[in-house]
Amino acid sequence: QVQLVESGGGSVPAGGTLRLSCEVRGFPLGPGNTLCMGWFRNDTPKAREAVAVLYSGDQRSHYADSMRGRFTISLDVARKTLLLQKDNLKPEDTSRYTCAATPCSMGDLDVLPMMLDPSLFNYWGQGTQVTVSS
Repeated sequence: QVQLVESGGGSVPAGGTLRLSCEVRGFPLGPGNTLCMGWFRNDTPKAREAVAVLYSGDQRSHYADSMRGRFTISLDVARKTLLLQKDNLKPEDTSRYTCAATPCSMGDLDVLPMMLDPSLFNYWGQGTQVTVSS
């Protein structure tokens, strides 16, 4: 029933801006129903590389070490939409970007860094291809 619908992919010129959206459907997202959400890159169909993750309860975020300072993850709470942005795109940013989510609660322990592990996510979008041309 839960669906993650990505949008914003396509062919983008080098130097341009990446803006991806992931709309959450079929989940009553709110203070009592929180999600851990994330963006992943698939360089190959069987490879997944975490970009960043976010907790919907307070919008705290955590970035993979190689991605920190390069991408910005955020959540539009009102629209239940996870966002990913990167400026000054380069050809090496070409990849398939996939949105993921799973119910989670931080409790007294910040477990968000653990969510860089894609195997912990229950819901996945179809992914959207981003191709950066020179």
